[in-house]
Amino acid sequence: MKMKLVSFIILCTFLAVPTIASAEATNGNVVYGLTSGRLWATMDAVMGLISAVIGGLSLVRSVRRIGNGGRNGAIVAMVLGVIVIAYAGVHLSIFTGDFGTGAGRAGAIIAIVMGLTGMVLAGLTLARFRRAS
Repeated sequence: MKMKLVSFIILCTFLAVPTIASAEATNGNVVYGLTSGRLWATMDAVMGLISAVIGGLSLVRSVRRIGNGGRNGAIVAMVLGVIVIAYAGVHLSIFTGDFGTGAGRAGAIIAIVMGLTGMVLAGLTLARFRRAS
């Protein structure tokens, strides 16, 4: 239980980094509050986190060999990871502001990392499923 709590706190810290970075002054343009760019980046990061969690759970199920070996969860994590990476890429191309200006660039980068993590975990699950068949 303590390990889950520590992991959750570390994850929340990484997700809070864009908010902390937005407090820094960038060429005198300091934006406080929730902007549309930050909202979009936060949504992307949450979806990337969901993808990583589903990918991790499917990998655990593949180790336990329960049910279908986590194959359905791996497919969901893979598709969600692709969607997150696409939306975060579009976000990075639309919002061109620098870090701290309210554009949400740091959150979009974190979302890409989370989506890639979910896809890697899902890929490991599918590779393990293929070997077991």
